[in-house]
Amino acid sequence: MDRAVVRCVPCESKLTISFTLDGNQKHMLRDQTEQLGRALSRIANSAVKGQAKAKKSKRNKPEQADVLDPVVKLYYKDDCVADDALNADAWQDGAVLHVGDSKYRVERNPPTFTNLELPKFLLAGFPVCIKVDIEFGELRYSLFKWFKESIPDAEKNGLAQCWVEAGNERVFTPSNVDIGLKLKVQCTPGNNDRFGLSRELVTATTVEAGPGTCTFDNRHMYTNRVTDDSTIRAVSYNILADIYAQTELSKTALYPYCAPYALEIDYRQSLLKKELAGYNADVVCLQEVDKGVFFDSLSPALDAFDLAGLFRIKEKQHEGLATYFRRSKFTLLSRHDIMLSEALVSDPLHRDLLETVSTNAALKDTLLQRSTTLQHIKLREIGLGCLNSSWCVSISQVTVLQSVKDASRKLCVANTHLYWHPKGGHVRLIQMAIALQHLSQVASEEYPGIPLLFCGDFNSTPSSGMYQLATQGSVSESHPDWASEEQEELCSLALTNPFQLQSACGEPAYTNYVGGFHGCLDYIFMEPRALQVEQVIPLPSHQEVTTHQALPSVLHPSDHIALVCDLTWK
Repeated sequence: MDRAVVRCVPCESKLTISFTLDGNQKHMLRDQTEQLGRALSRIANSAVKGQAKAKKSKRNKPEQADVLDPVVKLYYKDDCVADDALNADAWQDGAVLHVGDSKYRVERNPPTFTNLELPKFLLAGFPVCIKVDIEFGELRYSLFKWFKESIPDAEKNGLAQCWVEAGNERVFTPSNVDIGLKLKVQCTPGNNDRFGLSRELVTATTVEAGPGTCTFDNRHMYTNRVTDDSTIRAVSYNILADIYAQTELSKTALYPYCAPYALEIDYRQSLLKKELAGYNADVVCLQEVDKGVFFDSLSPALDAFDLAGLFRIKEKQHEGLATYFRRSKFTLLSRHDIMLSEALVSDPLHRDLLETVSTNAALKDTLLQRSTTLQHIKLREIGLGCLNSSWCVSISQVTVLQSVKDASRKLCVANTHLYWHPKGGHVRLIQMAIALQHLSQVASEEYPGIPLLFCGDFNSTPSSGMYQLATQGSVSESHPDWASEEQEELCSLALTNPFQLQSACGEPAYTNYVGGFHGCLDYIFMEPRALQVEQVIPLPSHQEVTTHQALPSVLHPSDHIALVCDLTWK
C-alpha cells in the first residue's frame, strides 16, 4: 500500500498531505480546522483533472475525455471518517485514504529529513559528513547506506551495476582506491522502530587525493579512543575564521606562503573535521568560528561523533566561539553569557574596577569599544588574532559540567578569545579580571566548590601579566603590561585571581606560527585541587609545522595549533 504522509503540528494553522496520484507527487496545504469533506473533495478534483489530462494526451481528442469522479473516502480502524470531522482530528496515523481503486496508508508526522546536503569537497582519507536536519525523529535511529561508483562515470555511461555498497555508518571515509569516483548515500529517517521515506544524494564531485600526512595525524595515535568516565579530554583551538583567511591582506601579506586553495573554506574544513574527529575529545573549545561554519559544517560533522555544540557570535561580527561537549558524558544545565565591556559598565560586581578605569578616559574608551563577550554555559557530564580595530572582539563561553554517572562531579568550562593587539596587555589584564570575577560569582553563588577549566586564545605569552594573573594569582601595579600602550592609557591596578590555576599543557614554544611571528598564545587552564593532568598530547614537531614554511598550509587548517590534554578527576 502506498503512503500518504501528513504533517500536522499543533502550533501551526495548516497541515500538509503528500501522496502520489497517477504518477504525480501531490502536496496539499489545508487548514487544520477545515472539515475533512472539503479536503477529500479537493483530492477528488485533482484526481479527475489528472485522469482527464492523461486521456487527452492519449487520444488527442478533448471531447472524448469523459472522466467519472472517483470515490474519495478516509477510513480509520475500518470505519469511515465523517466528512464534518476537522482535518486535525481526521488524519490519524494508520488511517487509510481511498482514492477510487487506490489505497494509501496515512503516516502522520513520520520521521522526515527536512534538509540533506553533502560537502562539495571530497578528499581520500578524510571523513564525509552529511549536513542533515530531521523532524519527528532522531539521527541515532536513522539509517545511512553509502555507495561508490563501480568505475568512473559509471552512472553517466548507463552501466547496469554502476553503484557498489561501501558503508553503512552516518560518516563515510573514502580511501585512495575511491579517487575519481562519485559517492551516493541513501538516508532513511528513523525514530525507534518507525522509519520515514528514504532519500538519496549523489556527490557533485569525485573523490580527490588527500594532501598526505597532516600535522595532526601523528597526534591521533594518542587519541584513537574515547576516554573513560574518570577522564576528560579537552581541546582548545583557534581555527582561523574564514572571514580573515579570505581577505586580500591574508593572501598577499599574512599567509603568502600558503597555497591559495589551502585557504579555501571547503579545503580547510575537510582538514579540520578530520582533525577534531580524531581527537575523540569530551570538551572542545574553538575560537574564530564563522557562523556559517558552525551551523553548516562543523556541527553537522561533530554531531555524528557524539558532540553537541553551542555558539556565541561576537557583537557586530560574523565569527565567535563554539563549545562542544560529548553527549554520552555531559548534558546542558544553563548558559550565562556576558559582553565583558558591557558587564564592566552595567554589572555592580565590577563597580570598583570601573571606577579605577574611569579615571583614564582614553583607557575607558579603549575598553568599551572592545566587544568582549563571556558566555557561561552549564552542563551535566553524561597570534595574530584580529587585524584591525573592528576585529577587537574578545568573547568567552563558560560551561558547567556534571557527570551522568556521578552527579557530584561538576565542571565549569570557560572559552575565550582576548584582545589581539601586541600593545594591548593592559586591556587583556582588565578583560581577564572581568572574566574571572564573573566566573567566581557563578562558581561561588550557584555551584560552590565547582572546579574551573578555562580554555582559549588569550593572545598572551607566558611572560605577560595575563599569564601571571592566571597562574600566579596576582598582578601588581608595577607590572610592565600596565604601560604596554601610550602613557595616556597607563592604569596601574593590583589584580587578584580568585582561582588557583595552572596551564595543563605547560608553556609550549608556540601555539601560533605564522610568517612574521611565533609564540605561545593559547592555554588550557585548570584547577589542580580537583583535576590532574594525565596526558598532554604532543604538539606537531617543528619540522611538521615548517614543512611549508609556516601555518596555515596544505597540511594544517589554521595559523594556530590545537592544545589537547587528558584530565582526570581527583
